[in-house]
Amino acid sequence: MFVFDAELWIWDARRTETWTFVTLPEDVSDQIRDIATPGRGFGAVKVRAGVGASTWSTSVFPDKQSGCYVLPVKAAVRKKNDVGPGDVVEVTVEVL
Repeated sequence: MFVFDAELWIWDARRTETWTFVTLPEDVSDQIRDIATPGRGFGAVKVRAGVGASTWSTSVFPDKQSGCYVLPVKAAVRKKNDVGPGDVVEVTVEVL
């Protein structure tokens, strides 16, 4: 289980759809790369994620620009925890 703070940001390519993500720290991304076997499209790794009072199953995706994984944070999670782009949140990630 990895725990870290990260800032929510909107994916530039889909700004009108407000796809919102956090970037996993480099050290966490490296550790996930070492223990996970990507088995889904785009090099995705299945995880159990948490922000605030919310937990959900999803995937993290490699980001070519940063070299780190990114985690999508769905609207229901942002709404339940009253957070949005620019907010820094505590995130938990467990590789499944």
